[in-house]
Amino acid sequence: MKALPGVLIIALFAGCAVRGPMSSFQLQEATIASIHEAFASGALTCTQLTKLYIDRIEAYNLKGPTLRAVLTVNPKAMESAAEMDRLYRENGGKVGPLHCIPTILKDNFNTADMPTTGGNVSMKSSVPASDAYSVARMRKAGALILAKANLQEFARGGMSVSSLGGQVLNPYDLTRTPGGSSGGTGVAIASNMAVLGTGSDTGQSIRSPASANNLIGIRPTRGLVSRAGVIPNSLTQDEIGPLTRTVTDAALLLDVLAGYDADDPITALSNGRIPKTYMHLLSKDSLKGARIGVMINMMGTAERHQEVNRVMEDVIAKVQSLGATIVRFDLPEYDKLSAVVATSQFEARTVMESYFAKLGPNAPIRNFSDLVAAKTSAVQKTLETELAVVDGMNSQAYKDRTLNREKLRVLVASKIAALNLDAILYPLQKILVAPVTAADQLERNGTLSNGTGFPAVTFPGGFSTPTASAPIGVPVGAEFLALDYTEPKLLAYAFAFEQAFKPRKMPLSTPPLSNEPN
Repeated sequence: MKALPGVLIIALFAGCAVRGPMSSFQLQEATIASIHEAFASGALTCTQLTKLYIDRIEAYNLKGPTLRAVLTVNPKAMESAAEMDRLYRENGGKVGPLHCIPTILKDNFNTADMPTTGGNVSMKSSVPASDAYSVARMRKAGALILAKANLQEFARGGMSVSSLGGQVLNPYDLTRTPGGSSGGTGVAIASNMAVLGTGSDTGQSIRSPASANNLIGIRPTRGLVSRAGVIPNSLTQDEIGPLTRTVTDAALLLDVLAGYDADDPITALSNGRIPKTYMHLLSKDSLKGARIGVMINMMGTAERHQEVNRVMEDVIAKVQSLGATIVRFDLPEYDKLSAVVATSQFEARTVMESYFAKLGPNAPIRNFSDLVAAKTSAVQKTLETELAVVDGMNSQAYKDRTLNREKLRVLVASKIAALNLDAILYPLQKILVAPVTAADQLERNGTLSNGTGFPAVTFPGGFSTPTASAPIGVPVGAEFLALDYTEPKLLAYAFAFEQAFKPRKMPLSTPPLSNEPN
């Protein structure tokens, strides 16, 4: 197994040229449905599909635009694809809902067959004994785990830079970041290196890359999806979820991910609250009659905010044109309270020590102290600060912030009730995603979800004005949020917008390769 530098495609992949009739299948923007239709018609095999995506990773990850989105390609991907082809033939096409859907995992999801590094050089040979619960569910559903994605190291921040993989670049503007921390996943999916992606979201780390890469991102209700086996940041704030190009694919992946796991007890709260499928409300007409609140103080007023505001005003007008009633409101108490609800700094040491304790005696890093002592991290100062917090979860500051989280939940829920809203709409980020030269990713609105535990769905809103470095503009993501377990409704609203206005565009920096069917 090789990680960066140098994603190596082993000799097994040689000679797997695409063969067979694929004129009816288009790789670019492929979906679960289009792939399964191609399998059923005989136009495509799993082996052919997998090779096509590996070719794209080879062409664009460390060559061409050098996006640095992928850390490790699964060396058994082609073997797995061949086995999936065999199973498909033997079972007459009766296979799992994600059969041979190439999936890229953020490299903080445990995989027993590949390193799980968190983007850290000292962790490059760390192979957990078992898959994360979510990964096991995806495999059981038939997903082909194609690769592990680069990220903001240990998901500590929003720039998507790591000591193992370097700086991930935004394919829409190579001078900018892809958001973070799940930026590698976002870039890989936006650039058509796979179909499905996973991210983790402590602050806004699924939704920030969704916004910056013209994708769908879901931060689920707290307790809907197990976080067991994912390198943690916070006991309270961490969630995991999908990053996809379409709402339908996001819903289908959430179908697989949602459920109870004894190793993450908070998931017990979701029992009886999970629908048979998150597809059931998807309709082009779902916004008709909906009352959508636009939270004005989530949008800036300075010159630097104008590009995002222009896109958002267009989104608002389009949502209204689909039959929704728009209710603009201000929630000034949010601005003050949202600054004092973060709990991750008090929980990080505890959850990290727990993670390392489960890796076993042969792990390259045995505990959090050893990690910090190695001094190899791109987020070294953050880790040192976290290690210095002793018994943080018993501190008065932690207790105050936990109480503030409940205050924020009540504040937001009360406003939704008072205005009789179905959802709140706002930009995920008040300004365009940061340049790679910036010190940090600023002015993001993720706390409305991470501070309350309420679910949020980010979706493509539009693009900024084109520039020399951003020939079609920089993506701007909008977000719907509502109360616990409203994912079906939020996905339906995003679906209606998607179907009506087709806001998804491919980046120009990663065009089709000569061997791709189109």
